[in-house]
Amino acid sequence: MAQIVLASGSPRRKELLERIGVTDFLVRVPEVEETFPEGLTPQKVVSHISREKAEAASRLCGPEDIIITADTMVFLDQARLGKPRDEAHALEMLTALQGRKHTVCTGVSVCQGDRRLTETESTDVFFRPASEAELRRYIATGEPMDKAGAYGVQGRGALLVERLEGDFFNVMGLPVLRLARMLEKFGISLL
Repeated sequence: MAQIVLASGSPRRKELLERIGVTDFLVRVPEVEETFPEGLTPQKVVSHISREKAEAASRLCGPEDIIITADTMVFLDQARLGKPRDEAHALEMLTALQGRKHTVCTGVSVCQGDRRLTETESTDVFFRPASEAELRRYIATGEPMDKAGAYGVQGRGALLVERLEGDFFNVMGLPVLRLARMLEKFGISLL
């Protein structure tokens, strides 16, 4: 019987898998340099890295294993916002985001043996205007420090979000509806 493997160290992705009823899975974290060719669109960047993670993970797993990988990035005007280096960098990112729209893109790959499927999900997130004092208080919670774009929509970062257009779970790092549809193509139905 095929074993599902989440090839990610993200606690949020693990939690989301469990929330949608996938409870019997292994976690294996491949080492991958998250590099990509210049000139790619945001969707192609996350697809490229997700495929690279799937390739690396396949070397850690058996040929029957069903491997799930994902890569999520935040883009503001086509510029990639990674995880903040320090509190000053977090403030710089959050200041740039406040009062504006940005896009969260996730590339998701599902593979089993030589069969590989990669899709992307994009969600537009609109931040409300916020004062520097509010942003500093948020940074002081420590929540932004390990998150792309310097915020977590599932935590206090939600207080900065005015609205979003698209998949909420994508902003957390795993578009669960898209993943469920992909898994169906591998014979796994979650409902």
